[in-house]
Amino acid sequence: MTATVSRARPLALLTALLLASGQACVVASAADNDVLIRNAMVFDATGRAPYAASVLVQDGRIAAISTDLKAPAHTRQVDARGQALLPGLFDLHTHWTPNAEPATLPQIANRYLAAGVTTVSDFHQPPEAYAPRRAWLQSIAAPDVKFAARMSTPLGHGADWGDENTTRWVNSPEAATAAVKQVAAYKPDFIKAFTDGWRYSNAADNSSMDEETLAALVEEAHRQQLRVFTHTVMVKRGKTAARVGVDALAHSVQDGPADAELIALMKQHGTRYSPSLAVYLPERVDGSGKARAGTEAYRQREANFANALRNVKTLHDAGIPIVLGTDAGMTGTPHGASTLRELELFVQAGLTPTEALLAGTRASAEALALDDRGSIEVGKRADLLLVTGKPWERIGDIRNTQQVYVAGRQVVGKGVQLPAGNRAASLPPLRIGALVDDFERADQRTALDTLRNDDADGGNDRTVQVTDVIDRDGGGKALSMQARLSSKDDAYAGVILPLTRGSVAPADLRGWKGVRVDVRGDATLRLEARGLQGRRWAAPVTANGRWQTVEIPFHALQGQPPYRAKGPLPTWRGDDVQQLVFTGTGTGDAGAKIWFEIDNVRFY
Repeated sequence: MTATVSRARPLALLTALLLASGQACVVASAADNDVLIRNAMVFDATGRAPYAASVLVQDGRIAAISTDLKAPAHTRQVDARGQALLPGLFDLHTHWTPNAEPATLPQIANRYLAAGVTTVSDFHQPPEAYAPRRAWLQSIAAPDVKFAARMSTPLGHGADWGDENTTRWVNSPEAATAAVKQVAAYKPDFIKAFTDGWRYSNAADNSSMDEETLAALVEEAHRQQLRVFTHTVMVKRGKTAARVGVDALAHSVQDGPADAELIALMKQHGTRYSPSLAVYLPERVDGSGKARAGTEAYRQREANFANALRNVKTLHDAGIPIVLGTDAGMTGTPHGASTLRELELFVQAGLTPTEALLAGTRASAEALALDDRGSIEVGKRADLLLVTGKPWERIGDIRNTQQVYVAGRQVVGKGVQLPAGNRAASLPPLRIGALVDDFERADQRTALDTLRNDDADGGNDRTVQVTDVIDRDGGGKALSMQARLSSKDDAYAGVILPLTRGSVAPADLRGWKGVRVDVRGDATLRLEARGLQGRRWAAPVTANGRWQTVEIPFHALQGQPPYRAKGPLPTWRGDDVQQLVFTGTGTGDAGAKIWFEIDNVRFY
């Protein structure tokens, strides 16, 4: 079963990825997926009151809606008597991150399908990962996933952990215009701008994007026919975003009440509101905030959340479209479950259950200019869910999902068997060549045709580094990295060499013994191999001021603790590695300068 993805991908890429993975697309004839859903109570999200009808689905779209439909030949029939038929739900703000649970793409997709979510926006991926992830999603049963290209200021929120491939750094109108043009080549579905650095009053302020830069970003994005969502949590920053024509605020403004000026600006420029209440719920969706109840941070979170709830009602009553996004994948905000909790929180904020459902369907489709879905109408995609109850009267009934259809294909329900890929933890490993990079290409890509990237400690006080390809004595090229380290104890600077496009599929290194590299420098160096679900292994690399060839056998790589988590150290297998990373540290002195150069990185 496959979900239809709105943008075309190169056929060669899709074919190569699926053949290499051993996962074939589940392809069925149109008739196999034609279905007549009979005798349902239809909530069509057009504004019409729920009504009894049957819905015919053909070729993945809604072909007819009537009370007296007859099933054409070879059409499966579903008796939905006593059940409600609704459009598939949206979640316009999620993070499909390996640092959350579940960590893998298929299991995340499964969670959304089980919750009746058929269109999802992923805010987490670097542009290099779009094509392989789109191909992977097309090989399994999944919601239709839209990808956001990320932009922030060099010291802003969103750039405090993300490298410049994941999050473009812009701090001028010219830089913003150039960055949008660069990411447009990857065919993102929209832009996510981190324009507000305020961290909910519980952390130091990050650098916010100025109005002129944001205006240029929005202007170029709209020229490229890309909508812009913004991370904005302050009333004054919300006004800035609305004034320059941002299409949606992707967080709650929560430092005070939404006032008349904000409302007028949002109305004037058509700015929508995606409050992501689930991520701000003091006890979180999974209850993880309970242990902190009574602390000052918890009391501040409660105050912010109260503002967030009031502002949803204020903006809705003023005619501002409310849309559904949760920030799922962040702490305490699980995939799928958070979407359903967000609908309940809309009602808690003062919306009626009907208004909440409209926010999670038609209004969310309009926010991304998706006119082919979001309501049950003839000609639209058959993204549908059958639930027991009347969620337009009792919003909690939305949890009673019985069947889910994505583009007409049933993906949830009795007897449904998902493709094997939906049970996999990852794509199967790919065989790659021995040469990782000799730095001879002029386009900043490795010999494996992957995009090199820098890697350094994050935060406001961060390491500054410059990496460039230089001429090597005696001929050829090498990679040079120079850095001024931050004052943190764990300051470092590094170079990432992805082994597969976008570091999506793992590489199979079991045919080799280790890594060979030409190296010199003035730094304490190490080689780190990074793999699936955040697994890491590392070994020291000997370097001095003269070129030398060093071999690092795989058996020397030691498992490293998981990022921001406790758990056993990973054991080296060799079939789950996605990146090689060369990192340098200094003497520990604040602001120390380091350098190193590498060449001819290969497996032996």
